Amino acid sequence: MSTLVTLPKNGTVVRPNLNSWIDDWFGRDISSMFNTNFNSGITLPAVNIRETGEAYFVEMAVPGLKKTDFNISIDNNVLSISTELEEKNEEQNETYTRREFGYSSFKRSFTLPETVEDHKIEGKYHDGILSIHLPKKDEAKQKPARTIKIS
Repeated sequence: MSTLVTLPKNGTVVRPNLNSWIDDWFGRDISSMFNTNFNSGITLPAVNIRETGEAYFVEMAVPGLKKTDFNISIDNNVLSISTELEEKNEEQNETYTRREFGYSSFKRSFTLPETVEDHKIEGKYHDGILSIHLPKKDEAKQKPARTIKIS
């Protein structure tokens, strides 16, 4: 983070270096600024995707949620994972009332390969990890190596 105004020990104000401030501002990772929910500091959850010969696996770290908080859907070969949470807190005392509320949401979407058996997709949520199992169609599964005899 850059300093806009520097106050030397003698108390005089030094003008900020505007060029340096502009370079600092535009040199930031702007995409990360827009991935952050400013109300709660929650960022877009990171996703791990791995492939085996039999299936694809999607894992997302989203602690603090319940399995009922997720909306997982498939539309036109696009897998979408989303959640919307609203939190309200009200505290009353004889002399004051305090209300706090927060809202957070995210949505991640992934285009599925044609090789996914979409009616067999399963999901589970355990210990803050959302796991989705995307089995491959039989014709897409990796076949074991075989030896061909020459006659």
